[in-house]
Amino acid sequence: MLALITASIFASVTVLIGVLLYPLLSRQESVRQRLTKLMPQQEEEAPPLVPTPTKWQRTLSELGIKQQIRPADLRTYREAVTAAGFKKEAVYVFLGAKLFLAFLLPAGYLMLFALPRGTMASSISILVATACAVAGYLLPTIWLDRRAGVRKTAIFHALPDVLDLLTVCVEAGLGLDAAIIKTAENFQEKNCPLIAEFNAVILEIRAGRPRSEALKGLAERTTLDDIKALVSMLIQTEKLGTSLGKTLRIYSDSLRTKRKQLAEERAAKTAVKMLFPLTFCVFPAFMVVLLVPAFFRIFQMFKH
Repeated sequence: MLALITASIFASVTVLIGVLLYPLLSRQESVRQRLTKLMPQQEEEAPPLVPTPTKWQRTLSELGIKQQIRPADLRTYREAVTAAGFKKEAVYVFLGAKLFLAFLLPAGYLMLFALPRGTMASSISILVATACAVAGYLLPTIWLDRRAGVRKTAIFHALPDVLDLLTVCVEAGLGLDAAIIKTAENFQEKNCPLIAEFNAVILEIRAGRPRSEALKGLAERTTLDDIKALVSMLIQTEKLGTSLGKTLRIYSDSLRTKRKQLAEERAAKTAVKMLFPLTFCVFPAFMVVLLVPAFFRIFQMFKH
């Protein structure tokens, strides 16, 4: 009985204290909610300048590092990787992908096709597995070369327009660094690879790298002769103190002339390229359409 009375008194006191403190606590909570609404939202954490490699990238990079490659071949692979728009460090991921596919494709063929049929030890399976290994080793190179070619073509076609905008900025009184920044900000195609390279040059200059070295890095990453000539011209113009706007305008006009000549050259080659499809595809069908009705008519005449 005494325990019941004690529990009742404790519960009553607890309820009474809760009723008394509820208005104060609810008011503090409402004030906190109002302050939360008035305070500006905290910005999300900015992404790092260098993205963190994924697990697959780390694994492939470890495979690539373990390969014994000559320095000359490694330099060639590194140039191909940078020309495709990747960092130099990605060359080991590329080498790891070549080795991984060289093992994956023949293993997949043997496990999925040869093993269920019981022909793993046959000469045809060994030949096909060898062909799959060679194909797996060459596929990353083919893909990388194609990507580098597409990127170089995009840079070549965007270069005259970028130089025109750069010339306007220089002739308006801006320095070369400020002109590059304005060109990168105001160019119409934001996904242009040349604009991405200009942004990389801007970041390197802001980080303290000399402008000439940053421009030489641009030429090394793009591996285009036109970009190399442009970089050499900019460095020489800075050393000699000649007119930068006039030099850029002349070079831009020469690039447009070169692009026009390439278009005319490709147009002249179309006649030769169309000769084989016409000879082996169109002309036989055309001859069939013309001669078959006449052949049946002559056959009917001689039949009677």
